Amino acid sequence: MADNKLRCALAFRLESSAFGGDDFGSEGIAMTGSKVILLAKYDHASQYEANPTGGALYGGRDKNYADAVTLVISKDPPKPAASFGGFKVVQSDIHQVVYGADSEGLCMAVITGHKYPSRVAIQMLVEQHQQFKEKFGIQIQSATKDSLTSKAKTLFSALCKRYDDPTKVDKASALLEKVDGVKSQMQSNIATMLANQEKAEGIAEVSEQLNEQAQVFKKKSTDLKKQMRCKDMKMTIIIVFVVIGILLVIFVPLIMHAKAALGK
Repeated sequence: MADNKLRCALAFRLESSAFGGDDFGSEGIAMTGSKVILLAKYDHASQYEANPTGGALYGGRDKNYADAVTLVISKDPPKPAASFGGFKVVQSDIHQVVYGADSEGLCMAVITGHKYPSRVAIQMLVEQHQQFKEKFGIQIQSATKDSLTSKAKTLFSALCKRYDDPTKVDKASALLEKVDGVKSQMQSNIATMLANQEKAEGIAEVSEQLNEQAQVFKKKSTDLKKQMRCKDMKMTIIIVFVVIGILLVIFVPLIMHAKAALGK
C-alpha cells in the first residue's frame, strides 16, 4: 500500500570506468562507462516498522534496499550538475527512489512511499549532499564500499527525523494536509447533515402516520360514542316500557276490581 513514509537514506560515488565491463566484484555495480559504489546507508524504516520491507523494495527478495537502489541508479544514472542536481524519481509498486549527483560523482538517494512529495525528497537530498560533503570531504573519493555507514549514521538519522513528516518542512504539504483536513471535515459534516435530514424525514413520516392514526382513532371513538348513546337510549326506552307494562299489570286489575265493587 502506498504511503508518505520516508524509509532510507543513502550516499554513493559514481566512478568512470576505463574497463567498460559489467563485473566490478564487491565494490559496486557496473553501468555504461561508470560504476556505482555505496558509501553509506541508513535504514530509517527500521525505527518505526516492526518488520521493515526494505528487502523487497526493488530487484527481488534476494536483494537488500542498498543493492536495489544501486541497481536503480546503475540503470538510470543522474546527469551530474555543477553543484548538485540531475534529480530523478524511479517508482516501484509502492515505493519510489529519488536521487541526484554533483559533478564530482557524489550521489545522494532516498527511498520513500509514493505519497511522499518528491519536492520535499529533493529538498532533503540537497541538504544531505551539503552536510555529507562537509563532513567527509576528501574521504569521499577514496572510501570503499559501505565504509562510511557507521560514521554517517548520526547525520542521516538527524535528517530523516527532520524530514520524516513532510508537512513540517514543506509549506505546500502542510497546506495540502490542512485542505485535506477541511475537506474531510466538510464531508463528515455533509454526511451528518444528510443523516440528520433522513432522521428528520423519518420523524416527520412517523409523525404524519401517528396523526393519521389519531384521526382514525378519533373517528372510531366518535362512532363508538354515538353507538353507545343509541344503545343507552334503546335500553332506556325498553326499561320505560317494561315499567309501564308492570304498572299496567298491577293497576289495571285493581282498577277493574274497584269498578266492580262500586257497581254492586
